Amino acid sequence: MTVSDTPAATKTTPPLRVVVVDDHPMWRDGVRTDLEADGRARVVGEAANADDAVEIVVREHPDLVLLDLNMPGLPGMVAIRRIAERLPGTRMLVLSASAAEPDVLEAVKAGASGYLLKSATGSDLVEAVHQVAAGEPVFSPSLAALVLGEFRRVAAGGGGDREQDLTERETEVLRLVAKGYTYAEIAHQLVISVRTVQNHVQHILGKLQLRGRYELMRYAIHRGLDRDDDR
Repeated sequence: MTVSDTPAATKTTPPLRVVVVDDHPMWRDGVRTDLEADGRARVVGEAANADDAVEIVVREHPDLVLLDLNMPGLPGMVAIRRIAERLPGTRMLVLSASAAEPDVLEAVKAGASGYLLKSATGSDLVEAVHQVAAGEPVFSPSLAALVLGEFRRVAAGGGGDREQDLTERETEVLRLVAKGYTYAEIAHQLVISVRTVQNHVQHILGKLQLRGRYELMRYAIHRGLDRDDDR
């Protein structure tokens, strides 16, 4: 779904509580101005990195988190997943300069409900925030077809059974890659070294005839491996 008009909130509707996460202070100020000038949202917290963002979100319990992906410290993708795990009801909207397919798809799989490019207008941003807070997926027009196509491929169950040649441990690693875990997090969860995880990934790539982590993640998502339970 692309950004569209949303009915104005009534006077009795409490403003949305939003946390803004971006490492550029001027950008955060601009977003705050756009949201609060509209009158339907209130910025209750700001963070310049993903580490602080997780802490603020857990403390404030906002209705929506608006965040960039490329920031110092913890990757934005990991922040999205951690927030989704700790506060499942919190909506997240990515506001990024990157229109790269892997970034968009990985953000959605990690738990984002929308992805808006920083080239969007202030009014588009405001409406996207309210649509995502209401439970609607929102994407910049140039990204909507990409996301829709990806989910159609997943629904169709595309791909063969190439993973049948993987060992049990390689399959475990593949499933965790599909869920967006970093190599360090996979190593911790499986009680092995990061180097061992990297070796497993290289073996998986060779067996599946793939060229890198993003191709591996896309393959695993297409096969539905990210839907398996961790427990």
